[in-house]
This record gives sequence, structure tokens and C-alpha cells, in this order.
Amino acid sequence: MRIRPISPSSLAEEIADRIAERPQDAWTRVAFDGAPAARPDELADALAEPLRLRGRAVLRVSARDFLRPASLRFEYGKTDPDAFYDDWLDTGGLTREVLARLDPGGSGEVLPSLWDTRTDRATRAPYVTVPAGGVLLLDGALLLGRWLPFDLTVHLRLSPAALARRTPPELHWTLPAYERYEHEAEPSETADLVVRMDDPKHPAIVIR
Repeated sequence: MRIRPISPSSLAEEIADRIAERPQDAWTRVAFDGAPAARPDELADALAEPLRLRGRAVLRVSARDFLRPASLRFEYGKTDPDAFYDDWLDTGGLTREVLARLDPGGSGEVLPSLWDTRTDRATRAPYVTVPAGGVLLLDGALLLGRWLPFDLTVHLRLSPAALARRTPPELHWTLPAYERYEHEAEPSETADLVVRMDDPKHPAIVIR
């Protein structure tokens, strides 16, 4: 295994090139997986313009908009790491309303958000149509190992020390969930691309 340092802008361009090589008549579902401290949302955002310049339509979706209602998320309390790992993400809703609709032969009509955790109500967002060749950029945490149908997965890895250092103290209760994730889902082994993000200004691609 080797580590190749890369600038954030070059990282976005390199991933965009990789996506653009995929068939232009098919949808591409890309997951940017990482704890919030790794900033997967920022990397997903950074891909939008490079992909549009390469002739690809882009839809940005965040897994945080597909969490379960509070009554289900907090059944065992608001700081239970196992519930955070197992029960918070509505994988059924995410698959049904987004990912499966971009399967070969799918409708291409995607619901960009499902649940607003601030109001604990459905967002009532309208469906949007992703044209053929369009790219879904989905960011979120703990996404791998759930049998979600992605076409490309990018895991943003933090060392345990960096994760603890960059996670706000009020969220330290989530750290055991990420430790469990590393052991059970093995994202650094199963993701198509692994990027070390201990210093977000100086990422590094893991070459296996």
C-alpha cells in the first residue's frame, strides 16, 4: 500500500475524470462516505462543477436528509452509538426514493430529500429527473456495508486520533460507532477509492 499526496482541487478533478469515463448513457451513483469531521459533503460539492464541465448533469443528495423519525432514532436514547450505527439511516427510503430509481431501466425520477430532522417531518420535496448520463453525488457517514447500490464509492478515512480530535466534544459519543464501522464494514478495504483526510488541506490517496 502506498500513499499519494494530492491537493483538494486535484483530488476533485481526478475523481471527476474517473466518473466521466463511465458510459454516457447510464446514471452513475457515487457515495462519499466519511464522518462529518472528514467533510464528505465538501468533496461531493467540489465535484459538481468539474462534472458539469465534462458534460454530466449532477444531483447532490445528502444522507442526513434520509434519517428516520426521532421516535425511531432515539428509541434507546439520543446518545446510543449502536442505534446511531444501526438505526438512524433510513436505508429503505434512500434505496426506494433515490438509488433504485437510478438502476438500469429505472425512472430517473429521484426524491432529493425525505425527512427534515429539525422539524421531524417529511420534507415534501418534489421529485427531480436525472437525465441519462447524470451523476448522483451522495455524501454521508457509515454508508458502506449496507448493500446500498452504488456505482463508485469514495471513503474519506480519518485515523482514530484525528477523528477524536476533529469531532466536537458533544459528539464524542458517536466515536464507538465509527470504531465498530471500521471493524465490521471495513470501508478502507471495500471502497473503490480511499482518501486519507487527517488534514483536509492535504489529502492523500491510498494506492492498494
